[in-house]
Amino acid sequence: MGHLITLATCSLNQWALDFQGNLERIIASIAIAKQRGATLRVGPELEIPGYGCLDHFLEGDTVLHSWEVLAKILASEVTMDIVCDIGMPVMHKNVIYNCRIIVHNKQILLIRPKMWLANDGNYRELRFFTPWSKQQQWEDHFLPRIIQAVTMQTKVPFGDAVVSTIDTCIGVELCEELFTPASPHILMGLDGVEIFTNSSGSHHELRKLRTRMELIKEATLKLGGIYLYANQQGCDGDRLYYDGCAMIAANGRIIAQGSQFSLNDVEVVTATIDIEDVRSHRAKSSRSMQAAAAARYHRIEVPFALSGGKFETVKDEDMVGFGNQVFDVRLHTPEEEIALGPACWLWDYLRRSRTQGFFIPLSGGIDSCATAVIVYSMCRQVAEAAARADKQVIADARRITGEPEDSSYIPSDPREFAHRIFHTCYMGTENSSVETRRRAKQLADAIGSYHTDLNMDTVVTAVRNLFAFVTGAKPQFRAHGGSAAENLALQNIQARLRMVLAYMFAQLLPWVRGKVGGLLVLGSANVDESLRGYLTKYDCSSADINPIGSISKTDLKRFIAYARDAFDLPILSSFLEAVPTAELEPITETYVQADEADMGVTYDELSVFGRLRKVDKCGPYSTFTKLVHEWGSFLSPLEIAEKVKHFFFEYARNRHKMTTLTPAYHAESYSPDDNRFDMRPFLYPSHFPWQFKKIDDIAAVLPDRSHKGPSADKAKKE
Repeated sequence: MGHLITLATCSLNQWALDFQGNLERIIASIAIAKQRGATLRVGPELEIPGYGCLDHFLEGDTVLHSWEVLAKILASEVTMDIVCDIGMPVMHKNVIYNCRIIVHNKQILLIRPKMWLANDGNYRELRFFTPWSKQQQWEDHFLPRIIQAVTMQTKVPFGDAVVSTIDTCIGVELCEELFTPASPHILMGLDGVEIFTNSSGSHHELRKLRTRMELIKEATLKLGGIYLYANQQGCDGDRLYYDGCAMIAANGRIIAQGSQFSLNDVEVVTATIDIEDVRSHRAKSSRSMQAAAAARYHRIEVPFALSGGKFETVKDEDMVGFGNQVFDVRLHTPEEEIALGPACWLWDYLRRSRTQGFFIPLSGGIDSCATAVIVYSMCRQVAEAAARADKQVIADARRITGEPEDSSYIPSDPREFAHRIFHTCYMGTENSSVETRRRAKQLADAIGSYHTDLNMDTVVTAVRNLFAFVTGAKPQFRAHGGSAAENLALQNIQARLRMVLAYMFAQLLPWVRGKVGGLLVLGSANVDESLRGYLTKYDCSSADINPIGSISKTDLKRFIAYARDAFDLPILSSFLEAVPTAELEPITETYVQADEADMGVTYDELSVFGRLRKVDKCGPYSTFTKLVHEWGSFLSPLEIAEKVKHFFFEYARNRHKMTTLTPAYHAESYSPDDNRFDMRPFLYPSHFPWQFKKIDDIAAVLPDRSHKGPSADKAKKE
């Protein structure tokens, strides 16, 4: 061990346009990094204004306030004796760029603009920023006067360059650039860059972290080098939850990792490495031949060494990245991700919206059950943070519960805290069952929510009678001889009245309990029901936010099975065993309403259709051709054709519901959310005459491999 360098990366819970709060968190992270002996610190993407400013990036105010925050950072002593990589928007020659500002000792060394922008799925960076297209080129950027007054610099380098210290070389890579086929770190590494920083605003999706981690490891496996990954953390004011998990990799191995889900506003990850390990890893003939021919980057020289400049030793607890030491990478299961991610998102939304808690209509079904358990998981995380004496969490909990700032209240018991901030209500009708009412009550008791129970038949009857009085016609359920139109309208009356009652209770329950303020109404429509349109527009799926709106029914069931044991909630077994039902039609001796029967497809099938439609970008015909291969062993081509046509017809005629979908936590790559993520029409030719005819023509001539057609019967006889 010779040239030891302590490096720091971080996850910050930044908030769009919260310049004061963002400044405080940035300064806190730099101070922690310096306290641990780090000489290089990297932060998340666009950390000064917050990543989620969206169209506010087009406002001159956002750029101005970002410079003002940077001026405060530079004017302080915090950047002395440490190189800091800080993110903000910069207007260069009247063009707005997403930039990293590299600073040291109150000086700006380099402004590095992002070259490859994220512009699909949840991201629209090209709407706000322009990519820097002059690879390995730089030019002068003239600084605003507020910065000149602090740094005494008139202009600084702007572009695709690297920073050269006395003992090593640092290159910058921004978020999406890691995911591109020809990532900048390749050419930088061949030109001698040994330390790479990556500042990201990467959101959480179920099972996504492994992909991100593999890309970070691969970045230095063949190339060699140290890779510092920083990420935004928390709810930035939108549907996304940025899941942190700052990491440091060395020569293809993860050597330090932060938490993926945390209530901490500032989390710093450090590692002490020996830069000589990079040089020995790169001592390969083929790599050297490519490096010798590599194009040159302009180097910004800084008279500062990241290492101590002499032979050093390090404490055993700080020895990460050396030799063959093994670091245990932590990856959560999808069930744990559901328990933690949406819960952290809810906590941010609750504390930043300045409301006093949550309200949910608890139906006794698995969807509202899962939503309630996620809130309970949030309460558990709050209690765990309070047990660690997290001052910010305790202060937020006191404010939310109406306790004075100087009180001694500590939210140490999750059930007690849930009773203060979580409100559930069973809204029954004559079509509701004893079983669902009992399950709702038992779940509320188990998690500690403030529970109410009501029958809303009088309200439903009043609306039904009003319609009869005005029109002279009284609608009846199908079970009582009514038409399909009557039957659907009577179901929707119940569903929509639940939404009206939910908002009334959410506004007044704190008043009933002697508190002030209001509650956030939680929705509980899952991603599969939204995809199929199996919900009533403006019913109790309409809410303020929805923590499960992008989670499949299949994953929700697995989560409930996990939570039953992990949270010691045996009542959850009864939810897993129950048949999903809306309970909006009368129960008779021959009929009990069931969700999958109503939809005409199973929840597992909906997940398959969703992934083919969105992730694999398949239309009706492509979906059919793929499923013929995947389902052909147990369904005939004609049966598959009918399922495909049924799904696309129902999806198309219900697509308009997605325009009013409650803002939901984004957790799944096939979410049908109409807002920015799934940009499709909401008025379709729902019978798809051209596409469906092609499916029918092909299905009619394909052989039946399902072992239940005529050819299969003939084979059995032979």
